[in-house]
Amino acid sequence: MLLRVNYDKPNPKDIQFIVDCLKNDGVIIYPTDTVYSIGCDITRQKAIEKVCRLKNIKPEKANFSFVCSDLSHLSNYARPISNSVFRIMKKALPGPYTFILEANNNVPKLLKQNKKTVGIRVPDNTICQAIVAALGNPVITTSLHNHEDEVMDYFTDPEVIHREYQNKVDLVIDGGFGNVDASTVIDCSQDDILVLREGLGSLDVLN
Repeated sequence: MLLRVNYDKPNPKDIQFIVDCLKNDGVIIYPTDTVYSIGCDITRQKAIEKVCRLKNIKPEKANFSFVCSDLSHLSNYARPISNSVFRIMKKALPGPYTFILEANNNVPKLLKQNKKTVGIRVPDNTICQAIVAALGNPVITTSLHNHEDEVMDYFTDPEVIHREYQNKVDLVIDGGFGNVDASTVIDCSQDDILVLREGLGSLDVLN
């Protein structure tokens, strides 16, 4: 199903429909402030397993991000961070960044296994923020791209996405054309902050 949602003012009924889908082990494709992504409710193990099968990866090998509506969920899934890291995150978010932090014991066991870190995102996208806020907990997320291309080629047209994935996911959300650049990934899990990938987000936030 393709659901068109108004970006400027998402209809609460549309958002509730999406949330109900997520709470019922649904897998969605939805817009962020970077590329379109595949997502599911972090608390629904069956849904996480569906996403892993869709991406053809084992849960313990998956590099999923936890998409939050704000930084209030931070302490739920990450170990305490330094004041300097918090200042950087406060400056950068909401925005096109993924911050790698030390995971705590609340991260779903299915995902954690031998992994000690978690990727946190707070996208600057009204639809995305409305979904996560209404859901009440993070959405497990992985970027949607064309595996047939050697170069990372992201889908941007929601109607094309729907044609490709309508039989693979429960819901495709049309929030307008997506971006072609992924998020900037900043590793803050160690003493030294490392930029793992320079994407749409400017590195000026580190200054």
